[in-house]
Amino acid sequence: MACSSSTTLLSNSLHINQITIQHVSPIVSLNRKLPIYSKKPLKLSTTTTTTTIPFASGSAGVESPLLSEDTSSSLDLVKVFDLEGNGIPISDLWKDRKAVVAFARHFGCVLCRKRADYLASKKDIMDASGVALVLIGPGNIDQAKSFAEQTKFKGEIYADPAQSSYEALRFVSGVLTTFTPKAGLKIIELYMEGYRQDWKLSFEKDTVSRGGWQQGGIIVAGPGKGNISYIHKDKEAGDDPEIEDILKACCS
Repeated sequence: MACSSSTTLLSNSLHINQITIQHVSPIVSLNRKLPIYSKKPLKLSTTTTTTTIPFASGSAGVESPLLSEDTSSSLDLVKVFDLEGNGIPISDLWKDRKAVVAFARHFGCVLCRKRADYLASKKDIMDASGVALVLIGPGNIDQAKSFAEQTKFKGEIYADPAQSSYEALRFVSGVLTTFTPKAGLKIIELYMEGYRQDWKLSFEKDTVSRGGWQQGGIIVAGPGKGNISYIHKDKEAGDDPEIEDILKACCS
């Protein structure tokens, strides 16, 4: 993601330059009865308060066979929690096996529920190749349990309350990566398919405290702690990569 001292928005040929968003930020949803407001200053990214982002991403993400040394070192310190509350070093999830690891935006996210189904639909192929399917979400263990109960996700689910894995992998975060025309259209399509946002989970402290602006991604890793062969970093909400690319990386 390119960053600069100004934020540039392009919508219907209207250009607005040098916009800095602070203080109160409304979160708009399809459910008009449930507007919420962030009580903390809004940050457009994890490192800067302004960023330049194209509304319509021309790419499905970033795929790379390598991680930087800094990222690998940061991942060594990350711990996630299973549904029983046991802390596990994240790299142990792929130390002795290959795994497809999906990182959700948050456990209430309607787009993430679609991603969970999208990956689970290919679990038989992963199973045949000895590949584990894992989903990690930023939030607490109770939220992860609720997600598991609601989605019946066929893979393993872990919580990352500190969002340490997201920071280590440098997944993007920001309001302009969340509210895009492409994401909005995808949400409408999902509602028409019968998917629903869990507003209770979406409005809980662990999500609201960061504004719900976090984006996720997908990696293929293992066996071996430092063996990450595929990385997709969402550029905006709902930025799913092609499933064929994931299967090629994990199961070919």
